[in-house]
Amino acid sequence: MTKPHRISLSLAMFVLVLSVPVGFAWVIGDLTNEAARQLAAGGVELDYLMRPVSFGPIWNQLIGILACIGALGAFGTLIWGTATRQLDHRWWWFLLPLVGAGAIVGHGWRVLTAGVIGANIGAGLMIIVSGPVLAVLLMAAAVAARKLSGPPT
Repeated sequence: MTKPHRISLSLAMFVLVLSVPVGFAWVIGDLTNEAARQLAAGGVELDYLMRPVSFGPIWNQLIGILACIGALGAFGTLIWGTATRQLDHRWWWFLLPLVGAGAIVGHGWRVLTAGVIGANIGAGLMIIVSGPVLAVLLMAAAVAARKLSGPPT
C-alpha cells in the first residue's frame, strides 16, 4: 500500500470512529418525553443527570449532518479499501467493535441528557446495561489491535 492510500485509510478510520457517536446522538435527538416538555413549558424546571451540550440549533444541525456524512463517507472509503485490497480485512475486527461502542455512546448520551421530572430511571438502566457491553466491545477491539500489531498470519 502506498503512503497516500495508507494516510487516507487511516484518516477514514479516525473519522468513522469519531463521527459515529455524534451522528447517532444527532439522529436519535432529544429524548425528553412530551409530558416533561409540557411541564417545562409551564415553568417547571426539568431535572438532568447531565445537561446536554448545545451550540445552537443551526450549529447542532450542521454538526449532526457533517457527522453522518463523515461516517458514511469513511465507511465507504474503508469498504473500497478492503475491496481493492489496500486495507487488510483484519482491520474490521478492530473497527467494528469501536463503531458499535460509538453507537452505544451516542444513544447513551441522549438517554443521560434527557430532561425528566424526578429521577432519570432510563439513565440508570443505560449505565447498568451498556457498561458491560461497552467493556466487552473495547476489549474485543484491544485484542484485535494486539493481533494486528503482530506478524500477519
